[in-house]
Amino acid sequence: MENWTLRQAAAALANGDITSERLTAAALVRIDDPQGEGARAFVRVYHDWARRQAQDADRRRAAGQPLSALDGVPVSVKDLFDVAGEATTGGSRALMQAPAAQRHAAVVARLLQGGAVVIGKTNMTEFAYSGLGINPHYGTPANPWRREERRIPGGSSSGAAVAVSDGMGFGAIGSDTGGSVRIPAAFCGLTGYKPSASRIDMTGVQPLSPSLDSVGVIAHGLADCIALDALIAQQPLLPAAQPLAQARFALPQTLALDELDETVSAAFQRALRRLAQAGARIDALPCDEFAELAAINAAGGFTALESWQWHQTLITEQAAAYDPRVLSRIRRGAALGELDGCRLREQRLDWQRRVADSLQGYHALLMPSVPFVAPTIAELEADEAHYFRINGAALRNPSIINFLDGCAVSLPIQAPGEAPVGLMVAGLAQQDEALLGWALSVERCLAGA
Repeated sequence: MENWTLRQAAAALANGDITSERLTAAALVRIDDPQGEGARAFVRVYHDWARRQAQDADRRRAAGQPLSALDGVPVSVKDLFDVAGEATTGGSRALMQAPAAQRHAAVVARLLQGGAVVIGKTNMTEFAYSGLGINPHYGTPANPWRREERRIPGGSSSGAAVAVSDGMGFGAIGSDTGGSVRIPAAFCGLTGYKPSASRIDMTGVQPLSPSLDSVGVIAHGLADCIALDALIAQQPLLPAAQPLAQARFALPQTLALDELDETVSAAFQRALRRLAQAGARIDALPCDEFAELAAINAAGGFTALESWQWHQTLITEQAAAYDPRVLSRIRRGAALGELDGCRLREQRLDWQRRVADSLQGYHALLMPSVPFVAPTIAELEADEAHYFRINGAALRNPSIINFLDGCAVSLPIQAPGEAPVGLMVAGLAQQDEALLGWALSVERCLAGA
């Protein structure tokens, strides 16, 4: 049961092999295990409410009236989604006394409408402003790989990934502004899906940068991600695997392949060889436009500009409560104004048009999700300069897709016993269904199916 996928849990419920109450109780036991990561993976656990949700789901099943295929399956939500009656703290101490949310976020409401058991809120980088997952307020959950070494889980959806990897829920809802679903999925050996931003209703989601924010999912495989996405999206997708012999994939030569560590490089090249052997055409593409992003975002970009607009009053009152590494990045936005925002929007539209033109005729981009395997928590906490170098490198490839307003998945491609490595399969905006179809084919090929 602990190692079941989301769809396996759903199938067991549908077949009457298990009850939601038992599934939920087992997940709560793992969360509460003092030897486990639950205390760091979750900032709030809904013990009583989750049990009531599970009992309601079992009654519906017994009556032959499940609300969805995932009715009764325990899942988690990141600590930036509103849950009615409590403050949304965003992984921070600064909002501990904030007013309680009056209603559920749209995503939470859709989960409940489909009968999914919302088991708790997961930990995250404070205010989602880092790709590493380190949180000085609530602790940092350790990556499942070589756990005794206490490596980072990736962020900002850190608790989301660890909750799934440790069987504390069968899927997780996170957010992705520059890779915050794909990075932890890659580091933890899971699958993460970042949709085109407009596909998921952002009402009731604490923002980082509305121009770049999206809601995504983490689970054990792509079919699980598609099933969970279908529950929270206004328009469910019905992707179908496509023949790889007809695939034409682009391999960007600018930025995306720079400074890969040995483990990532070997896994990535192995994946490319297997796809080519299956008939996929993989073309090296210059993608010179990627080199422009550093200059476009040199002053902090949308994340600094828009996070400062949201945080400036709170910082005036509560600066001492912030993680200094987050605070310093938000404060970069104080120097930016509306003219900077207009310039950024113009530059982005021009850049998006040119990238889209260069990708015409290709079904997807392929690149490593992150250029290195997960480093230890201790080394990043000990050296601020190292922290910021690693953070920038982790965000580099995923953030290209957010700036493009595209869609992407991170698929695990490591060999058994190796450190987790993610392969990012990405497409242009609103190409989600087609992109997921190709990603299903990639996943099956690399799994030997």
